[in-house]
Amino acid sequence: MKFRFLVAAALLAVACTGQAAVVYGSNLVVNGDAEAGTSGWTGYAGYGMFQSVHYGSSWVLPTQPGPADRGAGMFSGLGQYAVGYQTLDLGTAMAQAASYSLTGWLGGWADQDDNALFYVQFLDEFDNEMGSAALGPVMARDRANQTGLQYREDAGLVPVGTRKLSFWLSMERLVSGDNDGYADNLSFVLRAPVNEVPEPGMLSTFLLGLGMAGWARRRRNKNRRPGR
Repeated sequence: MKFRFLVAAALLAVACTGQAAVVYGSNLVVNGDAEAGTSGWTGYAGYGMFQSVHYGSSWVLPTQPGPADRGAGMFSGLGQYAVGYQTLDLGTAMAQAASYSLTGWLGGWADQDDNALFYVQFLDEFDNEMGSAALGPVMARDRANQTGLQYREDAGLVPVGTRKLSFWLSMERLVSGDNDGYADNLSFVLRAPVNEVPEPGMLSTFLLGLGMAGWARRRRNKNRRPGR
């Protein structure tokens, strides 16, 4: 999917937010591993939502390239384009730059160029984009025309003045009848500036959100679809 589409869509949807204090050293993407279905993600109007599926013959086999610590689930596309997002309000603008690590596993099916893109926006208090980073897409040639997922990472500094983080995951169908853009183990981690000490209670608030995702995971029914 072209960056301009994703950026335009992102700037229209940042009003749907979650709010939490800054948490350092933990993954800030809610349900980035698809183990709780699509809980934590919001679809974008006019486009299909991606789905959570189980590793298997219809998608990626557990023995094919992908995370060594993969769980049962991964994300797969639906329709021509599949788009979902989540926005985290940090509660206050960042007064000093903090480093970040953006990682994830992205891929597709065999020699098809269906693909996934993982994108983060750094927004100010007025929802203006101050910067961004992206992983992907991973095309068929990057996978040596083999079904599976490849690890991608990026690192940098969150701009001073950032108030919100908006995470976007999109899948694009280019070849097949199915949208075989795949993603798993999506992560965004902030590192505390050396002279900043995290306030008490920040981590416990964030872990409460993870507990809710775990509750949703336990209630999730297994996904199935017919073979190709």
